[in-house]
Amino acid sequence: MHGTVDGFSYGLVTPVVAFIMACLGGALGLRCTARSLRAGRSFKAAWLALGATSIGSGIWTMHFIAMMGFSVHEVPFGYDRGITFASLAVAIVMVGIGVFIVGYRGATPMALVTGGTITGLGVATMHYLGMAGIRMNGEFQYNTVVVSISVVIAVVAATTALWAAVSVRGFLASLGASLVMGVAVGGMHYTGMAALSVQLHSGAVGAPAGGESSAALLAPMLIGPVAFLVLAGVVVMFDPLVVMGKPDWEKRPPRAIPAPRHRPSFPERTSWAASEPPREGSASPHDW
Repeated sequence: MHGTVDGFSYGLVTPVVAFIMACLGGALGLRCTARSLRAGRSFKAAWLALGATSIGSGIWTMHFIAMMGFSVHEVPFGYDRGITFASLAVAIVMVGIGVFIVGYRGATPMALVTGGTITGLGVATMHYLGMAGIRMNGEFQYNTVVVSISVVIAVVAATTALWAAVSVRGFLASLGASLVMGVAVGGMHYTGMAALSVQLHSGAVGAPAGGESSAALLAPMLIGPVAFLVLAGVVVMFDPLVVMGKPDWEKRPPRAIPAPRHRPSFPERTSWAASEPPREGSASPHDW
């Protein structure tokens, strides 16, 4: 028997908060990646690592905030902490690979396609690995076509985000890119959830649906990643190059140097002396 799946137990609260967290992680990650392009070699890797961890943590946090609204009416369920945190590690590592490729290779087509594909697959892997961490008296079944669409959305969104990180300049432009990324990541999540159905095990039907709610189960696990995003935001706020891009004095065109005023030229004395023969009784120039 199929279970009754509800992905919006709290209405629009969880989708909206999840979207905000995805935008926050994307904005921090994009600005840190852009900052790495203007950093020296000693700090480049640090900025890229901070950006990758911000994007990975934002996507993971978005997923599990959205999962607070997920429930199966007929049965209770819980989460395997090991698999749940493994999905966070996968997101950070695979996003990091994509970010480092683009950060060191630049916005070349090959770098964007390779980095975006790896990052997108990391996002999709995080989603479905996180779903595999759910423990319940039943099993998940997925529509292959819809799952494929969700993976394509993740890859396209990741490629677009990496392109924006190395190509978009200015705070407002980056803010717009992070909003687009939030919409794309949220779209990937809910597309993947639309592919889901629950096949209950025998004996599960009619079982009392007790136990803790998804919000109570997930809230303690979200404390660490959310705290990291707050700290990353503090780092961004205290670095003006991350927030505003290039400083004002780099944006201004160089001031034109006025040309020197024309001064009349006079023939040199030596040329005058050479043009006339010395008079008798006068000193020769060689005698001066």
